[in-house]
Amino acid sequence: MLVNAIKEYQQRVDNQLKQRFSTLEDTAPQLKAAMTHGALLGGKRIRPFLVYSVGQMFGVALGKLDACAAAIECIHAYSLIHDDLPAMDDDALRRGQPTVHIAFDEATAILAGDALQTLAFEIVTEAVPGITSEQHIAMVRALAKASGYRGMCGGQAIDLASTDKHIDLKALTQLHNMKTGALISCAVELALIAANAPKDQYQTMMEFAHAVGLAFQVQDDILDIIATTEELGKPQGSDAESNKSTFPQLLGLQGAKDTAAQLIQEALSALAKLPYNSQLIADFARYIIERRI
Repeated sequence: MLVNAIKEYQQRVDNQLKQRFSTLEDTAPQLKAAMTHGALLGGKRIRPFLVYSVGQMFGVALGKLDACAAAIECIHAYSLIHDDLPAMDDDALRRGQPTVHIAFDEATAILAGDALQTLAFEIVTEAVPGITSEQHIAMVRALAKASGYRGMCGGQAIDLASTDKHIDLKALTQLHNMKTGALISCAVELALIAANAPKDQYQTMMEFAHAVGLAFQVQDDILDIIATTEELGKPQGSDAESNKSTFPQLLGLQGAKDTAAQLIQEALSALAKLPYNSQLIADFARYIIERRI
């Protein structure tokens, strides 16, 4: 069930992205090609999956979720393009393909990331039957907060400032709650906004999202040690090579695995409070710490 749902939602959001890229004029063909390279060459589509699956659990039609799913994937793709730049992590491989600044050039990569970010906000404000102006504003606010100073960008700034330094578990957790967790939580939040979820259920699902977002990063740190470059689609051991603090470094490999498992248990406990069929999302939460990619 989970595998089929992941594939279905991957295909759905990819079709949404292709459709929107196809409407872009050919005035800057290299930029358009770089955006396509960064957004459509592979990827797990974790964030769109959460938009769709959480929305469906609350009874929201898929058509009302498409814009949110496409928008958050544009933000994620932009973040990866910029994260790979020489001034950031300086990576040459992403999703088994040359990174955008390698496939094109550094200036084009910067512009591609910028264009994907602004496209995300264009998409999320599209008129959608059944979505009110107030909901659109809430979606824009959630996406901006998660991707900006209080979220992804702020987390990346802390990450860069922490390179070659020892940071404690509290600081590392804050870093990744912002850099990785914020956008994963936002995927859930966008679905909740589309659903007009009751306040108590909204808060419960955000507890779930917070736990899953951090578990995802802990597992990423683990995979950087135990998985291969071929499995990861990016250089194995890049965290150690960059001298970055990680959860296995601070907790040991088994300690990191135990932490990830505890976070997923917290996520599952939150789901169990809801009066809905949450089996698909529970299976997804377990997959987060079982995956090898």
